[in-house]
Amino acid sequence: MADTIQDKGRTGFQHLGIQANGFMDYLSAQLANVLVNNPINYPVFELCFPASSFSFTSDHTICITGANFSPVINEKSIELNTPIEVTKNDVLQFLKPIEGSFAYLAIQGKINAPNWLASQSFNAATLQKDNVFEILPILESEIYTHSIPPAFIHSIHSNIFTPAPIRFIPGPAWNDLTEESLSQLLTQPFHTTLQTNRMGYLLKGPALGLTKPNQYLSSAVTRGTLQLLPNGSIMILMADHQTIGGYANLGQIILVDLPRIAQLKNGSSLHFSLTNVNTAHQLYQQIQKGFIH
Repeated sequence: MADTIQDKGRTGFQHLGIQANGFMDYLSAQLANVLVNNPINYPVFELCFPASSFSFTSDHTICITGANFSPVINEKSIELNTPIEVTKNDVLQFLKPIEGSFAYLAIQGKINAPNWLASQSFNAATLQKDNVFEILPILESEIYTHSIPPAFIHSIHSNIFTPAPIRFIPGPAWNDLTEESLSQLLTQPFHTTLQTNRMGYLLKGPALGLTKPNQYLSSAVTRGTLQLLPNGSIMILMADHQTIGGYANLGQIILVDLPRIAQLKNGSSLHFSLTNVNTAHQLYQQIQKGFIH
């Protein structure tokens, strides 16, 4: 019921109140694309469990990455993170959620889906029963030709599913937290709740407080923004976040850790740790180099 088509998203329109949308777990989506020789940010099917089933009307090369939903083709198990050849009348299904929250299905070629503001990312729609999508060939000049070593594939999975603390850069309201709240945020565990979706993840944990009840001017927010709600809870904004917010902005989760947030299941435990902009840049550049070297 929550399956969509996503690409890198539509950027440059938040000033008009338009959400960016895009991949929840961009690393898994990029990996799925390059393993079938697509450009790195091509549209893919982003799947939640229970996931859609797919019936192929012609031969294709596919790849599934991200969450492990026990994929099968014609009731036979297939590997994740591996290009798979499918033939006409093959049926892809997902049987059981084992790890993660978002799986990605890339098909060699380009999904022929509506394009709005330079992106094919679904904004409010989801996949519907009996949808039919044509897979268009891609230009030879766009074909991804780099070889992806197994060690890099393993490192992507390890980075996404590690229990290490979630790293963030302090935001404009960081210094407004009480000393006790500062300590709790950096030392106490938090847990995801049922109130998690593509807009944001509400966390359960110690109630945090400000030194005084400040009124903040609404300002731009983005995916990974840590908002402190009036009841002391933390909301992590995700891909379909609103464009501006007036809650206290405690910080910004760094890019390389956003896929880890996306893949957390309900009730998952997480800790936070501080980092800085330079470290965030270095970590992002390091992992992206693996896709292009």
